[in-house]
Amino acid sequence: MMTYIAAIGAAQREAMAADKRVIIFGEDVEANVYGTTGGSKTRAEQGDFVQEFGRSRIRNTPIAEEAMVGTAIGAAMTGLRPIVDLSYSNFLYMAMDQFVNQAAKNRYMFGGQSSIPVVFRSAMFYGLNTAAHHSDRPYPMFMNVPGLKVVVPASASDAKGLLRTAVDSNDPVLIFEAVPLWGLKEEVDENEYRIPFGVARVRREGEDVTVVAISGCVPLALAAAEQVASTRGISAEVIDPRTLVPLDTKTILDSVRRTGRLIITEPAHRTCGAAAEIAAIVVEQAFEALRAPVLRVTAPDMQIPFSPVLEAELYPTADKIAAAITRVCSNKPFSADDPAKGAVP
Repeated sequence: MMTYIAAIGAAQREAMAADKRVIIFGEDVEANVYGTTGGSKTRAEQGDFVQEFGRSRIRNTPIAEEAMVGTAIGAAMTGLRPIVDLSYSNFLYMAMDQFVNQAAKNRYMFGGQSSIPVVFRSAMFYGLNTAAHHSDRPYPMFMNVPGLKVVVPASASDAKGLLRTAVDSNDPVLIFEAVPLWGLKEEVDENEYRIPFGVARVRREGEDVTVVAISGCVPLALAAAEQVASTRGISAEVIDPRTLVPLDTKTILDSVRRTGRLIITEPAHRTCGAAAEIAAIVVEQAFEALRAPVLRVTAPDMQIPFSPVLEAELYPTADKIAAAITRVCSNKPFSADDPAKGAVP
């Protein structure tokens, strides 16, 4: 058994041992427990990790995200393969110019003569009372930037395999880790393996409704599926896209064409989210198969309060997802003010 965060650390350790071009840098990466050292808790273990690979390959940086991202892009263009730990995902905003105008565009701007093999890790600390400046889930905005790959692992085994694929990629990859998942454990292959991008994982098979769950909403959707199966006899299929760019549209469309119903749930805001994009794809390509409106269960479009009680009300829960499943399978007409059509059914 391995935790999600330990799986991230194991993948980084494997990558560094296999390829001397792989380097890690970020804020306090020599001594943090957020995955650099495999989730180790002791200073001795952390010191062993640094000693094993040397300070030339594991570097602490100043608190300067634009410099960190720009340095990584330059290092990648000279042949290295950096992994950058950006800590809180809100910190990505400080480096937007580097992400959008350099990392995403350089291969195109140089006519394919350069590649940008960089992995950017960031943690989404939502639901942990870290207030508005530290609680964002910003992966949807990066889906809108051609040239970036966007990865949202929802399990330990996927986190390890997707990170190894990310390190192998010659394009910039952003990995968004939901911190509420960091402590979840599952069996993880201790040998090297990779999970290809653009291949969704059907976490539960079902016949009545398709639930596409993103990042931290995956375990919630699975719990909701169990709930409606036991209380209402509804068979819900739960799909984890694993990567949003590229997105496995085929698996989603095939499922919707079979079930005739679709719910998408994610922890990000409602407007222009990944759920909105997936809904649009299904309506454009499989409208004839739908037997009910497409529903989204997301966070509302508002800033995150510091109050634990207020914050807890914002995000999808198993009960909210179960309510949406029940509503979409009821075959009753929807009204304009139906609460099931909102962000929080």
